[in-house]
This record gives sequence, C-alpha cells and structure tokens, in this order.
Amino acid sequence: MQITRFVVNMIQENCYLAWDDTQEAVLIDCGAFHPEERKAISDFIAAHHLKLTHLLNTHGHFDHVFGAQFVHDTYGVDIELCADERETYEQAAQQMSQFLHLDYPLTLPPVGKYFKDGDIIKVGKMQFRVIETPGHTPGGVCFYEEKEHVLFSGDSLFRHEIGRCDLPGGNEASLIHALKTRVLTLPDDVQVLPGHGPATTVGEERGLNYYLR
Repeated sequence: MQITRFVVNMIQENCYLAWDDTQEAVLIDCGAFHPEERKAISDFIAAHHLKLTHLLNTHGHFDHVFGAQFVHDTYGVDIELCADERETYEQAAQQMSQFLHLDYPLTLPPVGKYFKDGDIIKVGKMQFRVIETPGHTPGGVCFYEEKEHVLFSGDSLFRHEIGRCDLPGGNEASLIHALKTRVLTLPDDVQVLPGHGPATTVGEERGLNYYLR
C-alpha cells in the first residue's frame, strides 16, 4: 500500500489517497475546498494511472466533506459513511456557517453506502476494517488496514490528543472508552494517520496521550 497526504482547506485537514499495485485507489476524508487543491488530487491520480473506486469518510464534519461533490462529479464515486453519521453529514453546511461564518454554497452528494463496525471495505488488495469510535461525532470511525499496520483515525485520535467533544453529538467519555478498548488494543507499531496534524503510533499514544492513560 502506498499513501499520499494532501493538506487541504482553511482548517488544514488531512486528506489521504491510498493505492496498491492493482492501481485501485481510495480517498479518505476528501476535504479539498480550493480549486487548486482539487486539481492537485486529480492530477496526482492521473499521473499515477490510478482508478479511484472509493471515498471513505471517518465522519461528516464540513472540513472533511468539502471535496465529496468534486469526487462524485469527477469520478462517479459516492461517499461512504457510518450509518450513525447521517445527521452530521446532512448538517455540514450549517456547521460551516456556524464555525467559519462563511456563506459558501456547500453542495453534498447522496451517500452511496452506510457501513457499520466490523465491516471490511476492499480496495484492490487492501482491506479496511471499520472501527467505530463515537465521541467526536456520533458515527465517527477509524479505518484499519491490518496487513499494513496503518490506522486512519480521522478526528477521533490525534498525536497526544483526542478529538474535541464539545460539538453537537459529542461525548468525551464515549470517545475515550472507544479509543481505549478498540484502538489501544492494536499493536504498538500501528501507524496512526489522523485527520489533522502529524502521524503517530498506537504505542506512542498508549504511553504519552494524557487522555488515554
């Protein structure tokens, strides 16, 4: 598996593109807002002769879905979310207006598929297991590729931090419980790729994350 990170939009969100030797590719949390960000992603996909087959989202906050319509229109690929994230996704434009004070016409495509905890999403030879980690949002998840020891943690887990839980639908106790019982049980060397900021590992978070001690 190969992974490229695109840091996008005014919130500096991490959008990840992952692919393997089958040339099938997946975008995770495409928050590309500006035209040049969208062009950078599409140019990369074209230059590497990739076939984009999935758009997976760890959750539905506005800064993670800015690019969903672009992906739908360009590649015919629909966004996939946890079933418990429907309301968060549908309110993304309202969230954006509230937190960024922007009157931007945010259009969102219909959700192509809702997944649940334990589902396996196959992209080429890659297999992403859905791990529900509610708390930042009601339907927040992580995606775990076991063979590669990589976890895409969205805004559930950051380097030495956890996601904020003071937004609508947030619950800090639920998030901490989910991370302790579902993420810290993974091997120490699992690389954690969060929705914002630098990468970390499960072992580092077990030892240094104040919230998870």
